[in-house]
Amino acid sequence: MTRPYRVGVQLPEIERHVAWPELAEMARTAERVGFDSLWVGDHLLYDLPEGGVRGPWEAWTSLAGLAAVTERVELGPLVAATPFHAPAMLAKQAATVDAISGGRLIVGLGAGWNRREFDAFGFPYDHRVSRFEEAFTIVRRLLRDGHADFHGTYYDAADCTLDPRPVRPGGPPLWLGSVGPRMLSIGLPHVDAWNVWWSDYGNTPAGFAEVRARVEEAAAAAGRAPGEVEATAAVLLRLPGGTGRQTRTRPVEGSPADIARHLAAMAEAGATHLQLVVDPITVESIEWLGQVLAIG
Repeated sequence: MTRPYRVGVQLPEIERHVAWPELAEMARTAERVGFDSLWVGDHLLYDLPEGGVRGPWEAWTSLAGLAAVTERVELGPLVAATPFHAPAMLAKQAATVDAISGGRLIVGLGAGWNRREFDAFGFPYDHRVSRFEEAFTIVRRLLRDGHADFHGTYYDAADCTLDPRPVRPGGPPLWLGSVGPRMLSIGLPHVDAWNVWWSDYGNTPAGFAEVRARVEEAAAAAGRAPGEVEATAAVLLRLPGGTGRQTRTRPVEGSPADIARHLAAMAEAGATHLQLVVDPITVESIEWLGQVLAIG
């Protein structure tokens, strides 16, 4: 079925421990029931509200494995935290996953936010946006041009060549995982799309439309044509059996038809690609969502 927007699903992050065979089965199930994309978070650990610590599998090695067990769906990090990676090495990882997937990778990039994981793994938390600007420059030049010679305050790439290149001509699409004013000024002149998390627009079509209007204004100021930079959004869903996330944002609930209407309303508000963040996130939930996708 052809719909005027794409729909992806975010695979488990820290909801619970998920062994690799189950993660792979989720990916295969998502592809089978009609999802367009798969997403993983690029995080390292979280302190849980009830105590204890939990973390997900590493993002890029997970993406390589998911690329190998699927054939059609696009896949990517939502989004890769540039401070966790040497920029040139991040581009190398992306080119490799793009090859394994046969050109299905989307590269979402952001500056990170959870100081706890920065401190735990020894990454600097200061000047995150300035660091992002330099990292983004290196990653973009390598993925799109195959070469970067950059010397900044935080990062260097001395006469660096990316070889082999990504298999997708021109490199994989680049997404900006932020709607902050300074991040937009850095990313909008160059990216293919921007993404907003459900808690940052209230998880409603009206809230998304407000954010999109602001980003479109910033894109125009950056010299981009109306709609040239795609608008994408994560959507929080609660399905039967969901216990609820620790959030004041209201999740989307209801029948498959109810959820399909919400996704269509998001598309009417200008979203071209939606990523479903699902409570609970299980193989059975992904199967259930196939009914939503079948409605179109």
